[in-house]
Amino acid sequence: MERMQGEVDLLEQPSPLNDKERLMIQDSWSKVYEHCDDAGVAILVRLFVNFPSSKQFFSQFKQIEEPEELERSAQLRRHARRVMNAINTLVENLDNPDTMASVLQQVGKAHALRHKVEPVYFKILSGVILEVLAEVFPEVVTAEVGAAWTKLLATVYSRIKTVYEEVGWPKLSTSTG
Repeated sequence: MERMQGEVDLLEQPSPLNDKERLMIQDSWSKVYEHCDDAGVAILVRLFVNFPSSKQFFSQFKQIEEPEELERSAQLRRHARRVMNAINTLVENLDNPDTMASVLQQVGKAHALRHKVEPVYFKILSGVILEVLAEVFPEVVTAEVGAAWTKLLATVYSRIKTVYEEVGWPKLSTSTG
């Protein structure tokens, strides 16, 4: 997690997207979403390879070590599709804060209550998404477009954290006393 700390710190303080940023996100996403399955798998494989602790929440493939084997996992591919579809819904509704809030409420509650995923993994996943999109789609995700995505993912992470707090997610103490 150390390697990405500087990048993900930007995700702490979201600011609203302006019209230009919304359009850049929607335009870039339309090109990424044409390759939905491959992009989603690339994101999850990168997450699991770089942050192996994130696999603990997936009984179906938490024992798989090899990236190539992860890529072939039907369960991973299904989850990648769900992640990409959720992002797609958010991007399609950048002008509709109620729909965005509803999607993030559902995702946050499910991951907090049913799956028991620590919220920091959404922060980590945001950094991985930015990294993979910039690498796989460099002609689409320019620095300016990447900055817009950073703002969007900061908003997503902030809202997810709020949902976790609303459902009473326990704050883990870092002190021993």
